[in-house]
Amino acid sequence: MNEGCTFYFVRHGETYFNHYRRIQGWSNTPLRSEGAEDVRRSGRGLADVKFDAVYTSDLSRTVQTANIILEENKHAEDLTIKMMPEFREVFFGSFEGADVDDAWQTIIKEMDYPSIPEMFALSSIPERMNATKKADPFNDAEDFMTFWSRVEQGMIKLIDKHRDTGHKVLVVAHGNTIRYLLNNLVADLVDPEPLLNASVSVANYHDGAYHLERYNEVRHFKDIEKID
Repeated sequence: MNEGCTFYFVRHGETYFNHYRRIQGWSNTPLRSEGAEDVRRSGRGLADVKFDAVYTSDLSRTVQTANIILEENKHAEDLTIKMMPEFREVFFGSFEGADVDDAWQTIIKEMDYPSIPEMFALSSIPERMNATKKADPFNDAEDFMTFWSRVEQGMIKLIDKHRDTGHKVLVVAHGNTIRYLLNNLVADLVDPEPLLNASVSVANYHDGAYHLERYNEVRHFKDIEKID
């Protein structure tokens, strides 16, 4: 077996739109102080990991998150963040900034489900994304193939650069981006749960396949050690 490479996917910290339960795709709000502290705790738990490269989306909440993680890392002196628009969150079109529950109420009408829980239980991720585009009065929301095409291109770039190097690669992105990406790349990961803010998911790529090591992990969070 070759050396492969390992990807550490970290979701950004909690933002104001997350806190207010507003749809946040390409729209941008900064991390709350509580969100930044969770990222710092996550970074402390990853402090001993020697990353060889760091990538983020081009939205500021992921860049802010990556900078905090690197501040806590013991081996980050020579690392430079590379922003990649391929790793943006799903674009929700005219639903951007809307109340989460209000937006889903509109979308379930398009999908002809009686309730939001039933929609999530009985429909697939691509079906929900395609219905979101149809429910958007401006038709600007991304359907699944539009989203997948750009994110897949981002991963192809990373694989082309890091395959068979043994590198550990930090990718700070978004909840849906990471979740949908791993759902499609990891064969035995089916309908994964939504990701927590500042969580880490680890996947190793070798011999042409992705192998999940951790998903939605927050047990590594580490508080500052108190000195008596």
